[in-house]
Amino acid sequence: MDDDLFSFSFLIMSDPLKTESQRAAWLRKYYLVRAAFSFAWVAAVFTVAKQSPALATVLLIVYPAWDAFANLLDVRMTGGAKANATQLLNIWISALVTLAVAGSLVFKLHIALAIFGGWAIVAGLLQLATAVRRRKDNGGQWVMMLSGAQSALAGGFFVAQQGSGAPVLQTIVGYAAVGAVYFLISGVMVLVRESRRGARGLASGGG
Repeated sequence: MDDDLFSFSFLIMSDPLKTESQRAAWLRKYYLVRAAFSFAWVAAVFTVAKQSPALATVLLIVYPAWDAFANLLDVRMTGGAKANATQLLNIWISALVTLAVAGSLVFKLHIALAIFGGWAIVAGLLQLATAVRRRKDNGGQWVMMLSGAQSALAGGFFVAQQGSGAPVLQTIVGYAAVGAVYFLISGVMVLVRESRRGARGLASGGG
């Protein structure tokens, strides 16, 4: 995991990936780093954010901002905007949601949960579409499809909760935790698929 986190930070400067093994290695890093971030975000909610309203506010803004940044990296590494229309749309939506959440918190508008709900619905459907497109060439996509569908359902729940007085951060933390698990499973599945492909290659070479 440490090697994945280290190499991930340098991938903005890398050339788009062309071979199947390069794309698989990227997805493994991408999924595992996204899982690590989400787990860290959840841990921060349950620890330091409880003692600091300011940090709680920052965490709410950072969450969609990270999603926009992560999707930007994925687009950059997997063929650019033309090849990744769903993720490109996700980048813009997540960026706008970041601004909307920040504005609602600054002006004390009690609509943050509805904003997160709408975002979870749209982002989940876009994630589902991305996974469907990738399923033939990449492992772990059925998990991403399930994750996208569940995100859309969770978004509907958030919208329904708006106005009930439910705390925003505590309401969405479960959503973030489940998403982290999905990313972790997908990363492990890609890793297993890579290992099996490598083993078959060695067997063929040895023959």
